[in-house]
Amino acid sequence: MVRLDEHKQKECTKITVPCALKEYVCLDSICRGELQEHYLSDIHQKVIISIIRRFLSKETNEQHERVSGMDIDMAERAFSSILTTTNRNTSTQIQEICETINILASGIQTLNDDAQRFNNESIRLQNSIKSVTEEFSSIKLSIQEQSSFLDDFEPKQNILQQDVASLKQKIDDMQYVSYDGTLIWKITSFHEKMMDAQSERQTSIYSPPFYSSVTGYKMRARLYLNGDGNARRTHVSLFFVLMRGPNDAILKFPFSYKVTFCLHDQTPTQRHIIDSFRPDIKSNSFQRPRSEMNIASGIPKFLPLTMIQQEGNPYIRDDTMFIKVIVDFDGMSKALLSYALNLNPGFPMHIQQLMIKQETERKTQQQPQQTPTLPANRPVTLM
Repeated sequence: MVRLDEHKQKECTKITVPCALKEYVCLDSICRGELQEHYLSDIHQKVIISIIRRFLSKETNEQHERVSGMDIDMAERAFSSILTTTNRNTSTQIQEICETINILASGIQTLNDDAQRFNNESIRLQNSIKSVTEEFSSIKLSIQEQSSFLDDFEPKQNILQQDVASLKQKIDDMQYVSYDGTLIWKITSFHEKMMDAQSERQTSIYSPPFYSSVTGYKMRARLYLNGDGNARRTHVSLFFVLMRGPNDAILKFPFSYKVTFCLHDQTPTQRHIIDSFRPDIKSNSFQRPRSEMNIASGIPKFLPLTMIQQEGNPYIRDDTMFIKVIVDFDGMSKALLSYALNLNPGFPMHIQQLMIKQETERKTQQQPQQTPTLPANRPVTLM
């Protein structure tokens, strides 16, 4: 029984007990098991704060009553001392405040100066930007005008380049121009031209023009290094081209004079390759030219390719070959033609003609009766 009473008074969590602050208007009774939560609740905490405020208020009133009972003189001295100390502290604080204000004022002035300087710089930059913008617009307009000019100039430049190339070709041709019906054609960069012909980048090349006389026929040769037509890849094809000349109106057509080709042997043996043909006067190739050039006509199988493909052949030296073209206006015999082709090309033309004349007279004296000449090759006309 005693143990039960002790349990109820101290241990049982179901027993209702009063709050320790009951006399300060806290809750009347709480389960012992909920006391811990109650002490942490807002209601209990507010009661504690209220009690603390009461004690503080009471302590303040007691101090005030004690001060009121002090001697008046002592109070005056204390007040005077407090006032002096307060004035001294206030003066020091005011001085510090003034110094701070001065520092701030100086800083504000500096900031104002900086702001003014930035404002002036901003105005200057705005003016500069405006000037640069105007200059940029001017440059842009100038570039557009130049671009338009270049666009217009490019086609003219291409035409000019073509004209320059044509003029250069004419100047180069003039270096080799001949007015006696013969042409010595120097073909350089032979292997490069042969590769162009084999790859068909450029199947044929033209010689410079030459003339029968100052007022005579205008002519040129056309060479297919890798062959043409049925002779392609087997022979060198060589053709004669009649060109439109400045004096065609007073010349006789069709053109009917024998044409001889000679590939020079560049060694002392002088085993030249010589072939010739007589024009077919019914062919358009030998009528008066109506365009820049007539259709080429000549010898498709002039020379087997194997003869110039051999290493060390006498016809290609220093990557160069020489072809001579002769238009025979005198009906020169085959034997005399061979003699003429073996003459030194370095002799002046009038000397060569004199030597040919002398050789003709010598042969005439040796053979009083004329020996008939073999017919020349018939020409083949390019289609």
